[in-house]
Amino acid sequence: MPALRLMALITCALLTACASHKNAPQQAASVPETSFSTEKGVTFSPGGWPEVLQADLYRPDGEQQRPAVLLVHGGGWERRSREDMAWIAEELASNGFVVMNIDYRFAPEHTFPAQLYDLQLAMNWLHEQAERYQIDRNAISAFGFSSGAHLVSLMALVAESRHPLNRPHGGDNARPAAVVAGGLPGDLRAFGSGRLLRQFLGGDQQDMPDAYQAASPITHITAGAPPFFLFHGAQDMLVPARQAKAFRDELEANGVENELYLMYLRGHITSFLTAGNAVDKATAFLVRHSGSTQKQTENRD
Repeated sequence: MPALRLMALITCALLTACASHKNAPQQAASVPETSFSTEKGVTFSPGGWPEVLQADLYRPDGEQQRPAVLLVHGGGWERRSREDMAWIAEELASNGFVVMNIDYRFAPEHTFPAQLYDLQLAMNWLHEQAERYQIDRNAISAFGFSSGAHLVSLMALVAESRHPLNRPHGGDNARPAAVVAGGLPGDLRAFGSGRLLRQFLGGDQQDMPDAYQAASPITHITAGAPPFFLFHGAQDMLVPARQAKAFRDELEANGVENELYLMYLRGHITSFLTAGNAVDKATAFLVRHSGSTQKQTENRD
């Protein structure tokens, strides 16, 4: 086990009790752990896409239909890779999810909404490949951290609200059954015009306020939004915890099911490196919603 991961696990064990969980269920859902296989470097972008995009697929053993999760890494929309999320992919796969852990295009070479389009492409690919990978099309969720949380949240919300950003690459398939968002920058307007936002959106907020608003997930929340599980470092100085609280309040105002897991004594990076307990609770959240989606489908049939 890499030293950094080992240190993170030890730290997480010490800090497990330092968290609060809003709207938590009285009893968490759980499933027996299962073995899985991994298929690395699967190309999901079509020919002619501006950049070749790849993903790692994690597939639980067995022939039955499975729920799935689109997994998206952070990095300020400009760096990092899907390798950061591999440990979360393994956790989800061992709990019975088919996991698509993706890369996407980076700023400043590619400005918004290129990254959103990449996620929408991946969601549609999962639906197209559902039979091949034994995926339940009605139980495909999304999970992201930091800029990845921003992208999965925005994708889910513009799909529900039928915003123009849901075209031409989104559609109904781009709406996940549930969303997990860690360290979420939900309202980009609150950050002014820092370097990351300027290169992501292509300019200053004062010159393009509509773009900053359109790229902010919180502005797209409607009563039809999917359930959200939020986790956030209470001492996050990069993406302040008030971002998660404001996002939760807007979900509440619209009657959208949600949970908020605040991790005390954690900043932005440490809330990811020590996210073991949060990921466990997020996994249980996805299990519950995948199960309820499957039951609703069975009832309709």
